[in-house]
Amino acid sequence: MSNVMIVGVGGQGTLLASRIIGNVAIKAGYDVKVSEVHGMSQRGGSVVTYVKYDEKVYSPLIFEGEADYLLAFEELEAYRWLSYLKKGGKLIVNTQQMDPMPVVIGSEKYPENIMDKIKGLVCDVTSLDALKGAMEAGTVKAVNTVLIGSFAKRSNVDKEIWLEVIKETVPPKFLDINLKAFEIGYNS
Repeated sequence: MSNVMIVGVGGQGTLLASRIIGNVAIKAGYDVKVSEVHGMSQRGGSVVTYVKYDEKVYSPLIFEGEADYLLAFEELEAYRWLSYLKKGGKLIVNTQQMDPMPVVIGSEKYPENIMDKIKGLVCDVTSLDALKGAMEAGTVKAVNTVLIGSFAKRSNVDKEIWLEVIKETVPPKFLDINLKAFEIGYNS
């Protein structure tokens, strides 16, 4: 069973990432269940998606301590959802920091040293500057595809299937940028 939890902030492309991961798992022959929790996605709020795949999956939900992978699009979201990662699970986190509304309005401060706290709790952490990778690929909107590339490298699914699904899912005018972003993440 692979339980993948994708967490981020509205507008980062978490929903497209879950669709790609789900379609890859289907193409690889797995039964797949996907569940999306949008929150305040249109206002920069937390967005959570569950993708489960195995020979047979009965529920799309992932509970605390069950995620094999936590794919986090932002540091604070990684820290917020860390309890869902199972012991021995893998965290892939974008080192980008996006201020939540309480920080934006000045009533709170963004927590310091989040990555140090995370690394003190999780052994298998891959942290990468997916925003920098996306900009190298040609657009800040490709952060999701950089992270997908990093996840794909660690998954048990052949790279060619990932590339095939990206080609089928991403609109043609953005395909070259997304393929480049995938490679940047895959090679990170």
